[in-house]
Amino acid sequence: MCACAGDSENTIRSLSASGPPIETRRSFLGALLGVGSVCVGALLSVPLIRFALFPLLRRTTELKSSPLGALEQVDGWRKAISERAVYVTKDTKGNLRVLTSVCPHLGCTVPWNKEKNQFICPCHGAAFTSDGARITGPSLRGMDALETSVENDQLLAQFQYFRQLVSDKEVIG
Repeated sequence: MCACAGDSENTIRSLSASGPPIETRRSFLGALLGVGSVCVGALLSVPLIRFALFPLLRRTTELKSSPLGALEQVDGWRKAISERAVYVTKDTKGNLRVLTSVCPHLGCTVPWNKEKNQFICPCHGAAFTSDGARITGPSLRGMDALETSVENDQLLAQFQYFRQLVSDKEVIG
């Protein structure tokens, strides 16, 4: 019985001496796991880094004016093909004012309500006067006015997007 125990002990020593040490194999596997984890972490962080740096790297396009129609147009409704909806109104002094249809609160499209004679946002119930001033609702400012100009009796407007959920009008695109 003692001889068998001694033989198996010698066999274990001879096996460990003939093969690579267990410590070296474990450290190689640990290093391989570490390198693999760093590579996967780097790949997963690329979208997050691009998301964080997007406002700094974004290129803005040049603003150009779009024709809205003749100044002597009488009716308030005109059928036209357009990429963005705007409202042409008059302010309290009777000057033309072009308002974007994008709500300054959450970006919903604000329609005109004939019955109440107001712009009313369907998303959260903010109400604006016919010249875009804020009446009620969670919006922190009135509807955003666009820059306009007149060339050859045509009203031109420069469409822009403005930051939402802030009280000051800030251009974002």
